[in-house]
Amino acid sequence: MQDKIYHVLFICTGNSARSIMAEAVMNQLGQGRFRAYSAGSLPRGEVHPLTLSTLAEQGYPTAGLSSKPWEVFAGPDAPAMDFVFTVCDQAAGEACPVWPGQPMTAHWGFADPAAQVSDDPAQARKAFTAALAQITTRIRLFLSLPLDKLDRLSLQAHLRELGRPA
Repeated sequence: MQDKIYHVLFICTGNSARSIMAEAVMNQLGQGRFRAYSAGSLPRGEVHPLTLSTLAEQGYPTAGLSSKPWEVFAGPDAPAMDFVFTVCDQAAGEACPVWPGQPMTAHWGFADPAAQVSDDPAQARKAFTAALAQITTRIRLFLSLPLDKLDRLSLQAHLRELGRPA
């Protein structure tokens, strides 16, 4: 019998950096147990170039990553999500669509590396590398949870706890 594949959606306003990174990291580290997606409330329409280069430098596949509106995942033909995580504070405060499948939700805020980009390419690279490291750590912690052993209420508490600043 095949194990359940969990569907995870990462939401960010622009869907060009943090949510894209989370999608790529979850898809690789989830090792087939998780299928991750990303979307934005006001998508920029393109993935930030430093997002793609930072992911590639760390060994994450970037093919197929794109900036898209969250409505793509709210319709009747969308995969039913098990988890929906907002990864930026602005998106966490917005009225989200009703997601098919009654997913568990939590806010996992990360600083926007694109907002920290300056004229200094080294600073910009550092901001994107730091964001990817933080996202990777949070996803590793999530993946270590015994999902099949936790009841819904306990799991929701764990998800919220993961999102609290250290």
